[in-house]
Order: sequence, then C-alpha cells, then structure tokens
Amino acid sequence: MLANPSSLHTMPYSPHSSHFSLSNNRCKLSLSPNCPRLFNSTNSSKFRSLSLLLSRRKCTRTFAVKTLSTEPEPADAAPTFSEPVSVKIPFGDRDILVETGYMGRQASGAVTVTDGETIVYTSVCLADVPSEPSDFFPLYVNYQERFSAAGRTSGGFFKREGRTKDHEVLVCRLIDRPLRPTMLKGFYHETQILSWVLSYDGLHSPDALAITTAGIAVALSEVPHSKTIAGVRVGLVGDKFVVNPTTKEMEDSELDLLFAGSDNAILMIEGYCNFLSEEKLLQAVQVGQDAVLAICHAVEALVKKCGKPKMLDSVKLPPPELYKHVEEIAGEELVQVLQIRNKIPRRKALSLLEEKVQTILTEKGYVSKDETLGTPETIPDLFEDEDEDDEVVVDGEVDEGDVHIRPIPWKPTPLLFSEVDVKIVFKEVTSKFLRRRIVEGGKRSDGRYADGIRPINSRCGLLPRAHGSALFTRGETQSLAVVTLGDKQMAQRIDNLVDDDDVKRFYLQYSFPPSCVGEVGRIGAPSRREIGHGTLAERALEPILPSDDDFPYTVRVESTITESNGSSSMASVCGGCLALQDAGVPLKCSIAGIAMGMVLDTEEFGGDGTPLILSDITGSEDASGDMDFKVAGNEDGITAFQMDIKVGGITLPVMRNALQQAKDGRRHILAEMLKCSPPPSNRLSTYAPLIHIMKVHPEKINLIIGSGGKKVKGIIEETGVEAIDTEDDGTVKITARDLSSLEKCKAIISNMTMVPTVGDIYRNCEIKSIAPYGVFVEIAPGREGLCHISELSSNWLAKAEEVVKVGDRVDVKLIEVNDKGQLRLSRKALLPEIDDGAAEEKIEQPKDKVGTPKFESSPRSNSLESTLLPQKKVKVFKRVASPAKEGPYINKERTKKSSSKAVGSISSKDRSSLVDGEAKIG
Repeated sequence: MLANPSSLHTMPYSPHSSHFSLSNNRCKLSLSPNCPRLFNSTNSSKFRSLSLLLSRRKCTRTFAVKTLSTEPEPADAAPTFSEPVSVKIPFGDRDILVETGYMGRQASGAVTVTDGETIVYTSVCLADVPSEPSDFFPLYVNYQERFSAAGRTSGGFFKREGRTKDHEVLVCRLIDRPLRPTMLKGFYHETQILSWVLSYDGLHSPDALAITTAGIAVALSEVPHSKTIAGVRVGLVGDKFVVNPTTKEMEDSELDLLFAGSDNAILMIEGYCNFLSEEKLLQAVQVGQDAVLAICHAVEALVKKCGKPKMLDSVKLPPPELYKHVEEIAGEELVQVLQIRNKIPRRKALSLLEEKVQTILTEKGYVSKDETLGTPETIPDLFEDEDEDDEVVVDGEVDEGDVHIRPIPWKPTPLLFSEVDVKIVFKEVTSKFLRRRIVEGGKRSDGRYADGIRPINSRCGLLPRAHGSALFTRGETQSLAVVTLGDKQMAQRIDNLVDDDDVKRFYLQYSFPPSCVGEVGRIGAPSRREIGHGTLAERALEPILPSDDDFPYTVRVESTITESNGSSSMASVCGGCLALQDAGVPLKCSIAGIAMGMVLDTEEFGGDGTPLILSDITGSEDASGDMDFKVAGNEDGITAFQMDIKVGGITLPVMRNALQQAKDGRRHILAEMLKCSPPPSNRLSTYAPLIHIMKVHPEKINLIIGSGGKKVKGIIEETGVEAIDTEDDGTVKITARDLSSLEKCKAIISNMTMVPTVGDIYRNCEIKSIAPYGVFVEIAPGREGLCHISELSSNWLAKAEEVVKVGDRVDVKLIEVNDKGQLRLSRKALLPEIDDGAAEEKIEQPKDKVGTPKFESSPRSNSLESTLLPQKKVKVFKRVASPAKEGPYINKERTKKSSSKAVGSISSKDRSSLVDGEAKIG
C-alpha cells in the first residue's frame, strides 16, 4: 500500500496534537477538518505525512506502519464544500466583487473577480507529491483571454484558442514575478495558477485585475506564502494620477504603470512613459502602494473568514549542519574563485569547487547517493515487517482512514545528506560570499565599485545589405541589432481581446540563443523571457520614433544576444537605438538602458544596514542580489522601467536612490554611445524601399481602387511598384524598389485624381478624335477636353485637319470649365506670337515610345492639405517628351510645393533629379 516508502524520510517533525492521540502502544490517527492537505490526500501522500511522527528528537520510539481495512464510503455520500462567499473590496476609485466557493470548488483556491463587466476567474492547484528539491520554486502560470469574453471569435484561420499569444505571455509574467518571492523556501509541490478572462467590457482592462485575482486565490489556497499581494495600474491623465484607469482614460495618459506589492513593500513595477521624471515616477509608485495596501487589508480579512490552512508541514529545508560543512570545506577557496573577473572561467571554477565539496562530503560519509533521502536522519529498518509480532486489527474497529502503528526498537544510523541538498546549499553559500565581498571589500567580482559601469564599445554599419545594423558591447554582454524597413504590409498584426485586429508599425524581437552563454540548448519558439525582454526594449524605444506622417515606414528591430553576462535587455535598447540611427530613422533623441541591483541587508556583512545599490549588474549579481531594476531613457526622463524584487520587498526611499543612480549611469552610457566607431550613417540605405505619400480628395479613393480592386492591381502590374495603400482620409502610399516605377505610378494616380483648374497647362497630350468644330484632347487617362477650331492656331482654319490629325500630341491650356464639368482647352494660347508671313508651326508626330503622363503642380498649390480643397488646387500635368521649343511653362520647385512627398533611398543623382529637376519617365 505504500506507493513511495522513501517519502517517509522527507518531512521534518512538526507536532499536531489535535490530529492524533497516543494510547498505550497503539497510536490512533484521527483526521480533523483542519488537518493539512497531506493528511487528506490519498495513496502515497497520506503516509508521507506520517514522518511528522518519526523524528528521534521528539520521540524515543520508532514505529512500524500497516494499513487497516475499512468499510467503503457509501455511494450516495454527498461531497462537502465550503459555503460560497462574496465580498466587495476597494480597487482604486471603485469596488470589485470577489467571489469564492461558486466555481472551481475542487481546486485548492479558486476566485472570480468582477470589475464593471470584466470578469477574471483564477484557480490555484498543487501536486500531491513534492518534486525534487531545487532552488527554483515550481510555479507555473497560464493566462488566457477568451475571445468569447468580448463576444467575438479569432480573426485567424483557427477559431479555438490555442498557443499563448505574446500579450498573454506578458500578463503571465506580471502574475508570476510578484508571487514568486513570497513563496516559502523548501516548498517543492508543483503549483499551477490558471487564469481566464471570461468577460470583457472594453473599458476595464483585465491584466491588473488578473494580478490581484491570482494574489487572492493564492491567499485562500493551501500554498504557504509569506505575504498577500495585489496589483493595480496607475495612469497620469493631465497632472492627476489615476488608479486603475479605464481604457479611454489611458488614451490620454502619459504613464502606464503596473504595480504589484504587499501591504508594506514593493514587489514589482513595470511600465512605460513619455520621458517622465524620476520624481513623478516615485509619486506614481506611492499612489500604487496606497491602493495595494487597501486591497491587501481587505483580502486578509477574507482569508480569515474562508481561507484554507497552509501546508507549512511540507516545507523542507536543507539541514543547518550542511551549511557549516560546506563553508568549512570551500570557504577560503570560494573567496579566491569569486575574484575571477571573466564569467566563463569563474563558472568553471565554481563547478569544479562544487564537485570537490560533493566528493569530500561523500568520502566523510555525509552524502548518500540515494536521492530519496531528504532529511538529516534515516530509519532503514522502518519497513522491516515482523509477521510474528503483527497485531491484527478487525475490520470495523476503527474509522476509515485510521492506521495501526506498533512501536519497534530504535536503531541509530549515521547522519546523511542528499546530493541535491549539497547543490542547493553550495549555491546559497556562494551567493552569501559574493554579497559579503561586495559589502566588505567595496568591490565586485570584476573589480568595479558599486556605481561602476563596464567598458562600452559600439560600431554601426557592419552588415552591408541590412537597412541598419549595430553591435553594442558592454563588458561581456553584447547585442547585435538589425533594422528592417518596410511598408504597411510588414506591420505586425495584433489579434487579441484588447486590440481588435490592430497592427503595430514598430516592433522589436529579442533572441537569446544558448551560445551567448557558452551552453548547448534548445532552439525553437521564443521563450517567455525573450518575449518579455523584447517588449521592454520595444516600449523603451517607441517614444523616440517619428510619427507615421513624417516617416511612413514599418520598422522592425531584431536584437540577437551574442554574449550575455547580465543586462542583455538594456543592451538591446542601446544597440537598437544605434541601429535605428544607422537606418536613417529620424529619431527624436538617443536613449540608453541600464540594469540596477541591490544588496538589501548589508548589516549582516558588517555594513551600516543601508541597502547597497549596484549599477550595471552582471549575471551573478543578478542571481545573488535582491533586486533587478531596469531603467531606460535619456538624460532628462524615463521611457521604460521594470523592477523585480527577490526578497520580501523594498521601500520607496530605496527605490529613490536606485533611480538617481540609474540616471547617472544612463548619462555615462549615452556619452559612450556618441563614441561609436564607425558612427551611424543617419541616412536611408540604398537597399531600403521607397515610400511616396500622396493626398487626394477622399472621394477619389474609389476611383483608384476600382471595381473589386481591379484598377489598383492594374496600376501595380503596369508600373512594377510593390504596393499601393489607400486610406479613407485620402492618403495614398506607394511603395517601390526603384525611382522609375515610383514616378510612373505617381503620375498615373495624380492624373486619375486631378481636379482641373483654369490656367493649368497640359503637355504632350494626345488628340483622340476630330470633329467639325474642333478636336478632343486627352489631358489625363480618361479625361478629355475640347479644343475648339478657333483655339488650334493663330490663323483662320477651315478644318482642323489642316494642322492636326488623330494621334498627334500637342500642348494645351485649360481656359474654361463649364457648369457640367466640361473642359475647354486652347492650343493657341501657348503658341508664340508670329508675323503674318511666318509659316505655320509643325505639330509633333507621335513616336514609337511615348512617355507616361506626369503631374505638375502650379505655384498656387503649396501644401498637402490644399488637395482636399478643389477650389484651391492648381495642378499641372506633364507628359515627358521632346522639349517644346516655344518655351513651355515648367515649375522647377514642383516637389517642394507638391501635394505629395517621397521618402526613400535613392542615389544622389536620382535624388537631385527627383527634387530639383524633372525626372524622366519611360
């Protein structure tokens, strides 16, 4: 019946007199309603808890265990559940409804929280059997936004929610990070937190609500933890801080801060802002702390009412004697190893030292190869059955679930530790020695002082075909940033509950291959850490990007970490900024990022008790320290920040010191980035696409698209451009790889959407037909006007055929537009005055290869907005052909005063022809 007999050795003794009573030589175990989970679980977990009775320090006798046969539970017995509870707790300027006992009653903890019409349901479950001891708490968080919550389905091919989306991964991290430091060390039962958005009203965001819901569910469950946590969002609308603002209020907010903490400490902050000062950020944190304090007090009252007993008996820590043995064996050598400056040699030296400790302890008989050992004492003869001494218990004598324990003689055994315990203790001792070295010696492993920054080196333009590239190196951390420019089709589509089929024109993708730390590992889909770090760097760079009107490109930044020893996400910020400059993106300013660390309890190592703030932390300082605080921005303000606390939390004064030290570090890094060699090119690459923006009358958009998109597809096929994007406000974006196709497409669209104005001149126009009273001239594709016979020549004509014929090309001027929109043209108005005896001028005959019609603006059209006002438009269309010798009207400043603008990468020769002259098409 004992599924895992060795598990009897895994539990330290903790008396529970209310759960059993000892009478004579028999111990009757009676289960009480408040009994911990281990007494209520089945199979192996039921007997594992009996190790509470077996410690020799508390009992002079050991026991043999046998199961008792009991009567089965009646089939019609109804399950017992706690009564449902509903309470309202404060959540900023409003209350949220917390309900438990209605849903998920078989979970260890289950809570439904309602904010407005947004509902989040969260459950907490834990495994019956503990996993192998580790220094990392086995916590798993999953968050899912059901599309049905908003009354819709996914816009993709698959309609069922499947793979976790990036936005959901970010919320998972927001839930995990503040909860993890509150979990007790030594608790190895796998714990899973599942959170679903069941309803979404589009007004109350579910992410901050999910953090609070998870904190309440954990507090009500059996999972042992140190503090109750809650989360809120803080916005800055105008000059007022708003707790848990609505989505509409966030549209005008200059700050997006997600705060999580307990009733007296900060555990996590993450957010993005538009160059907010440090003092403003601290004020926002204080507002968030006050809101969380009120939530935690309300949750603690709820826990007293319906919370479950915590599994404190399941907490298993390495024996204190082991710490003493490890320090005695490795102490002196560990001090020397921690002085090795480079990461890889130091890591290898620590690994060899750990093996040495394991070997010495094994030789001395302290370490057993049996991994099932988990306590400092073992009872190898516990399961030796002595049939002749067994006492038979008749069925029905005791209640179901009782066991029969018979005392047996006690036999002493040597003290043994498991190899896992040695590994855990060695790591903790290493962290202790590293912290002591920093506090007592004043220097870190690489020789820097607390506020020191590692050497910085950067270079740009190392990838010739990329649109922009930079290699940023800070100490042993290195990021290769690459920028790619594209049109709207390259934008990242967003399909989640909050953003309904939205797109992002800027995104940063962060990659952390195992080779960057000299290891072998899996390569596949991005991990949660990669998604989180990429989003942090992306949001840090976003405020310095130009607007879509000024720079119509979609921008993709790839940051590949080629070396890593801490602060790789902040290296991505620095490298990404340099790469954007190298790609010619007109940034508002340069920004840099830095990661800050901390040793909280300095008094333990002879300090004055003041927390020691570390600048630009390495990987070992991150792992052994108490804080990881990333801050990005320029000299004046902050654009992104993220802080994780690995202890019980920090206070506002500590955070103020960290922010000030981070500001000094950013200034130093920005100064070093200016020394980049070779520097950023600050111009568009010759391999980047050309994007031309035009403004037409909104009513003309359908004319460009055509029936079923036939017209726009025909233009793309005819001209060879990559894409034509149109918007309802009359904006037209043309994307092309070369100037020729761009100009050809621009001319076609200009001619199609023009609004003729009296005085416009049209060059090289074809005569389409001849009538007795004049000729019809095509001034633009599909647009014809009448040139009366009297306007064809300065001389009297009996027939139009005397000077022109069908197919000839002439220059004409628009002299009238009647009420019906019909155009009256004049050729005579462009002819030079001649003497009576002069011969009639020749009409230019059509050539085999004719240029594409081209649009020219008259000096009266001097802004983009003028194209939306037809009565103010003065457009000049031109077809490129042999220059007329009669001195045609030409506007040399047409690109400066045109109703369209071009952004692209072209050669100096082509650029001058585009801006200052008349680019030839054909």
